[in-house]
Amino acid sequence: MNVAEIMTEKPITATRETTLSDAMFKMRQIGCHHLPVLGHENHLVGIISERDCMHALSSEAAKRDPYIAETIFVREVMTGAPIIIEPAAPAEEAARLMLENYIGALPVVLGETLVGIVTKSDILMAFMQMCKRNHFRLNHPEISE
Repeated sequence: MNVAEIMTEKPITATRETTLSDAMFKMRQIGCHHLPVLGHENHLVGIISERDCMHALSSEAAKRDPYIAETIFVREVMTGAPIIIEPAAPAEEAARLMLENYIGALPVVLGETLVGIVTKSDILMAFMQMCKRNHFRLNHPEISE
């Protein structure tokens, strides 16, 4: 199984100029925890997570200003030059990179173009599907898929 089979294609993105408020709204709207960040010519320049946003909003300045999320830009809190993976890479490699680097998502790029994102949830869903197929095969050896 490769990354292309389990990734989310054409993910919602942010730019460096997106406000934290807008980034968090996008994440809530689609139910995700990470947004790839695109720069000029739509090249990947970073990734921002819900955790990055919450960390920025827990600062002392944020506690004094209830509207600070409107004035902080993604470029100020994103992780620049994120670890990436290609769509043809094995899904196990994505899992290994996430585990070794304590991250929850990897932008999927082909050349310099963002084509998707793969998350821990995608890996877990793929694992569950594999388990279900294996369970079916064990319980129904007479049927070949």
